[in-house]
Amino acid sequence: MFTESVRVVARITARPDKIGELKTILLELVGATRREEGCVGYQLLQNRMDPTDFTFVEEWLSDVAIDAHLATSHVQTAFAKAQPLLAAAPDIRRYSVCA
Repeated sequence: MFTESVRVVARITARPDKIGELKTILLELVGATRREEGCVGYQLLQNRMDPTDFTFVEEWLSDVAIDAHLATSHVQTAFAKAQPLLAAAPDIRRYSVCA
């Protein structure tokens, strides 16, 4: 049975004086996350015009896989380390492909 994958767009904004520190933490997530069960794709982007703006573009096999990802120790550790470096709360949205 085919199940449609779930796409995630997660926008994260660094405090202007903490861009490098936050980028290091976010990059640490990439390798571990790509090895997780249910991860189809996981990319970290940085806005060329606004370097405080980071975006994860993700594809997961299911909502269950995303929920498991969010509960991993590497994500929980990253969230805790990143919290004081953020200018705003992360904006994490889940999407379905329309066509």
